[in-house]
Order: sequence, then C-alpha cells, then structure tokens
Amino acid sequence: MVQAKSWILKQHFEGFPKDSDFELKQEQLPEPKDGGWWLKEFVFSTLDCICVFSVVGNSCVTVVAEVLVEAVFLSVDPYMRPYSRVRMQPGDVMIGTQVAKVIQSNNPAFPVGCHVVGRCGWRTNTVLDGTGLTRVLNDWPQDVPLSLAIGGLGMPGLTALYGLEEVLAIKPGETLLVNAAAGAVGSVVGQIAKLKGCKVVGSAGSDAKVAYLKELGFDHVFNYKTVPSLEEALKQASPEGYDCFFDNVGGLFSSVVLPQMKYLGRIAVCGGISLYNDEEPQTGPYPHLNMIFKELRMEGFLVGRWEHKNEESLKRMLAWVKEGKLKFREHVTVGFENMPAAFMGMLKGENTGKAIIKV
Repeated sequence: MVQAKSWILKQHFEGFPKDSDFELKQEQLPEPKDGGWWLKEFVFSTLDCICVFSVVGNSCVTVVAEVLVEAVFLSVDPYMRPYSRVRMQPGDVMIGTQVAKVIQSNNPAFPVGCHVVGRCGWRTNTVLDGTGLTRVLNDWPQDVPLSLAIGGLGMPGLTALYGLEEVLAIKPGETLLVNAAAGAVGSVVGQIAKLKGCKVVGSAGSDAKVAYLKELGFDHVFNYKTVPSLEEALKQASPEGYDCFFDNVGGLFSSVVLPQMKYLGRIAVCGGISLYNDEEPQTGPYPHLNMIFKELRMEGFLVGRWEHKNEESLKRMLAWVKEGKLKFREHVTVGFENMPAAFMGMLKGENTGKAIIKV
C-alpha cells in the first residue's frame, strides 16, 4: 500500500486564489488491479488485457490492467484558474498534468521504470488504468530534462506550435505580436516564429524578462508595465502594423492591439490571464468595428484539437532543440507542499518560462 498526498480545491476561488482555498490530504491507495475479462465466474484473459473490450449485454465485466505512478515533476498553468470554476467542485483534487514514473504495473504498455505524462492532478501517486497516460518518447535524449515533457516539449510547446501553424498559418516575412512572451507558451511562440522567418514583437512584465526575450532572438521587446503608452509602444515596435497576434492576455491589451492589426490580420486567442481573477467581469471597448473594417479573423483554440499530431510534432521540436534552435527556461519550485504557492506565483507572473514543481 502507498500513502499518497493530494491537494484539494477546498472552495472555489473568489478573486485571486489564497492559501485557504487549498487543503493537503493523504490517502492510502489500493494495489493496482490485474486486467481481466470476467464472464460469470471464469477468467478468459488476464495480464494480456490492456484495452477495454466491448461488453455484450450484461454477461461480462472487463477490468483493465492498472499501474501505480509516482510524480516526478508537476505543472502549474494559467488554464487551471478558469477551469477550476467550470470543471471542478469543492473537494476535488486540483487538475493538472505531471511527469511520473511507473513504480508498479500490471499493464505491459507501461512497464515499471518508464516515464509517462498524465493528467493525474496535484497528486504524489496515482493508480490508474492507463487512460490518459502517454509514454515519454522512447528516443528522449538523456541530456534533455524530463520536465520539458510538461513544458516546452509538452502541452505549452505544442500550444505554441499549433497556434502558429494551424490557427495563424503564419508565413515568412510576416510580423507577429505575442504577449506574456516570457511565459511557457509565449517564449516558444516567439522562437518558432523566428525559425519560420517572421519579425517577432513581444511584451513582458519585467526588465529581466525583456532581456531574456532579446537573448532568444525576438526583434523587439518592451515592458508593458513601464512604457508610458501601450499604444505608442506597439506602434514604435512595428509602425506598419501586425499580420498576426498570439494573444495570451486578453482584456485591455487586446483592445489596444486590434486597431493596429493589418488588413486581413489573424488573431489566435490562446488565453486571457488578465481576466482570470476578476471578481467583476471587465467590459468594453468592443472589437466589432475593427474586426469588420479590417476583415480580421480571430479564433480561440485548445491544444487537444490536434492531439493526433503530437508525436510527429514533438519529434520536430526535439530536433530543433538538438540543433540549438529552440531553448527553454524553467521556474522550478521544490517540494509538493509548495504547489499552491507556485500556482499563485505563476498567476502573478513570477515565472520566466515554464513553472514546474519538482517533487
């Protein structure tokens, strides 16, 4: 038996999250189950069962072989804030993804010792049947941190890639604007856009982040907190306007950008972190006239739409890493007990690059 720890959403967040919204709990996990297909009292298959068979009537019961995993790295991401309201109830384990090691297995697809990425939530250990688990690529280089599987070579990196390629369909020679540019997604967006021959303008919330983005090769970066005028800063960075806008922030920032989009410009709406902690919804200005007169295309998206492409996409991105064309920075918090603090720090913008927790 394994004693597991988990962080519970004690109550829905009202405004910015606080320590009292979370509760740390312990539970004793059961042993992973063997797989089998039971008809009345006879077993027709055991460990070979690694998928769910169709059930004919009520004559059989299928149990999928289970595994026990142990978290190695856990992720905190902006999406957890709005999703906690619509996908969770008080008492639920906080949602999230982790890199975990299989420490017990009755499932040949996930042998003991392999590493997986799973949507296990904020847990130190989890027993599950393999649903939602993905093995880390077999050819994962030893000199590439496994934590990147939930960062630049995981969901955030894929979000950047698909937002650029599938939503914006970005082309060489175009000008791209990305906000929250020093975050887990934004920092990858800018680098991939440069690889594709684009001019890249980024905004970030500190001078240190601005310096980091310049190191990554962004053409122009500014600190949105210190510029006298956001409108003027955007005009100075690209007087001719913007072909593409990768929006992670929403709110006022987006309203200022829209008049500076070029005719037939495209906008990928990835996030709205400026809105997540509002107790009262923000109102206007409204985008309609700019959208109409400039014939803009604005599309919201979730990375899961292109899940069928993930393996090929990750191999492409891993090749860029090996060639030194794609770089990552991580903001590491040590200790499972510090997850709420890491989550709140990420929402405040304390991280440069991906915010992760090392168990």
